[in-house]
Amino acid sequence: GRPDDMKGQAVVAFVTLEGGRKGDDQLREELRAHVVKEIGALARPDDIRFTEALPKTRSGKIMRRLLRQIASGDQTFGDTTTLEDLSVLSKLRDDDD
Repeated sequence: GRPDDMKGQAVVAFVTLEGGRKGDDQLREELRAHVVKEIGALARPDDIRFTEALPKTRSGKIMRRLLRQIASGDQTFGDTTTLEDLSVLSKLRDDDD
């Protein structure tokens, strides 16, 4: 999530696509509709960001703290020594998708 003036917190989804697919606006809308159908309108993502990889530790755990910071625009990531691949963090930060 990221801070939102109206809701308090907005839902942000980081999506990795398989098979070399590329994300576009049509797929974003399909994903939003799917979430509404399966979970409900309150869970509809406000932002959907397509990415090739997520920041993971060497043991394979996704660093959700870093995803929250990226979603909110916070550039002070703190301790990233356990990250498996620092380039993933750079790509997510610089990606305007």
